[in-house]
Amino acid sequence: MNSENLTDFAKRYAEAWWSQDDPERVAAFFARDGSLSVNNSPPAVGRAVIAEIARRFMRDFSDMIVTFDRLEPRGDRTAFHWTLTATNTGPGGTGNRVRISGYELWKIDNEGLIAESKGHFDAADYNRQLKGPKMP
Repeated sequence: MNSENLTDFAKRYAEAWWSQDDPERVAAFFARDGSLSVNNSPPAVGRAVIAEIARRFMRDFSDMIVTFDRLEPRGDRTAFHWTLTATNTGPGGTGNRVRISGYELWKIDNEGLIAESKGHFDAADYNRQLKGPKMP
């Protein structure tokens, strides 16, 4: 995939996360047996499992906006840098607003889909924002 196609892919991927209309739309960016892990967690493997992760985020952060910040080549992988801004309003939500940035380290397969994504963000900062006093 050339850099122009990869940039378009990244923009559409970010938009799928905050579209709030279809978690399967997020999963469609992954290979059939693609995987997603975050902060060294065990990988979620397969589109159905990845769609369920997206569904929970969409439920818990109904006003979620994910922006595509930039791409960074890293050998045979690409780092997709993003920023998430949202309010935790889902079941048991705190009502707190969070804003975190991170990246997913993608391995793209021969069909132009994500074979492997390893996500990274500052979990301590996320938890502080999520559990702290409600923000205006």
